[in-house]
Amino acid sequence: MKTLYLECNMGAAGDMLTAALLELHPDPEGVIAWLNGLGIPDTVISSEKAVKGGIHGTHVSVKVGGVEEESMDAAEHGHEHHHHDHDHDHDHDHDHDHGHTHEHTHEHEHPHDHEHEHEHHHEHHHLSDIEHIVSHLTLPEKVREDIINVYRLIAEAEAHVHGTTPDQIHFHEVGTMDAVMDVAAVCLMIYELAPEKIVVSPVHTGSGEVHCAHGILPVPAPAAAYLLRDIPTYGGEVKGELCTPTGAALLRYFADEFGEQPVMRVSKIGYGMGKKDFPRANCLRAMLGETAEAGDRILELRCNLDDMTGEDLGYCVEQLFSAGARDVFTTAVGMKKGRTGTLLTVICDPERRDRILEILFRDTTTLGVRETVCSRHILRRTEETVTTSFGPVRVKNSEGFGVKRRKAEYEDLARIARETGLPLAEIREKIGDEIRRDKED
Repeated sequence: MKTLYLECNMGAAGDMLTAALLELHPDPEGVIAWLNGLGIPDTVISSEKAVKGGIHGTHVSVKVGGVEEESMDAAEHGHEHHHHDHDHDHDHDHDHDHGHTHEHTHEHEHPHDHEHEHEHHHEHHHLSDIEHIVSHLTLPEKVREDIINVYRLIAEAEAHVHGTTPDQIHFHEVGTMDAVMDVAAVCLMIYELAPEKIVVSPVHTGSGEVHCAHGILPVPAPAAAYLLRDIPTYGGEVKGELCTPTGAALLRYFADEFGEQPVMRVSKIGYGMGKKDFPRANCLRAMLGETAEAGDRILELRCNLDDMTGEDLGYCVEQLFSAGARDVFTTAVGMKKGRTGTLLTVICDPERRDRILEILFRDTTTLGVRETVCSRHILRRTEETVTTSFGPVRVKNSEGFGVKRRKAEYEDLARIARETGLPLAEIREKIGDEIRRDKED
């Protein structure tokens, strides 16, 4: 299975993810040219080789109106009304469209800290404005959808922090365009690299506190902390903000699972470099390779029952399937004192464990449930609709370990048999022949 593993030992930011994926892409120059041709207002992205801790990698920068704002994440500029959340070190005045000037002094550690003095004429954008910009970019529809969905995550996080709604959140023009470019780059390259699974390491968030317009805030910043909920994270001795809200949103959106690197045959490695220097190499590492074909983990939950009626047991099985069990089956067993009983076995995904246990204890008489974690090898499965002489029929395909199978969906075959009055076996045979010819053609 084609797998992308993202190692976030120094956190994650939009530019670091972009740079790491560029090193995996077969045509990085073409990606940069494509991104610069998208028409993101007055925004240009470039890449260059960089070295951190003796490791050679890539650093990307984005200029908006000729000014590089490498530390500005869109979410770091999200605010309600006229609040400003700037996460970088510099002093400047902002002349806003709403007719008055704010003076801000910001002191904030960040992977891409820099110091400069400049003036920006900022426009404020709502989420709807970002969606409008993205909808007109020359990108595959899936990529546009991904970009908008990532931005919605960011807006939801900012809205939660500020106690408002996503549609009321504002983004600064410069910070927004900078982040739109990063998000577009990551979404485009993941689309083109097309991994079947994306695994992300536990995320290093940094530690300590940061200074911004709202005062002293803990690391990770509130929006990033909200986006990282339910995701394994850790702090450590590195002082400063390592995971930005944009980085957190991208990880949350694309990761299929979080954990240690799976067993995989790595074919290519990319290093995305941050701007700032730390005692350890400030980079995000991306690895592309193959994991064991269609292997995964599954749970078996089992209990012995000798005092339930068939009707009650049937009701429980029905509830287990409704709760997402992959399979439920019973086995006749002999129990103590010569009593006959039933072994009830449930196969489910690990994330459904608690719900399945709740049903087992609620709807059976068992006093205990045994659990076994199993490694499972499965065929890759897809579904398509094939036009036959009887109309459209869903077909299930399975492939792997040198095996290829095609099978018509039973419910469709049964429907056709009822409609035509022909035997089910005859319908299955005729449609099976048509499906095989369709595949050969």
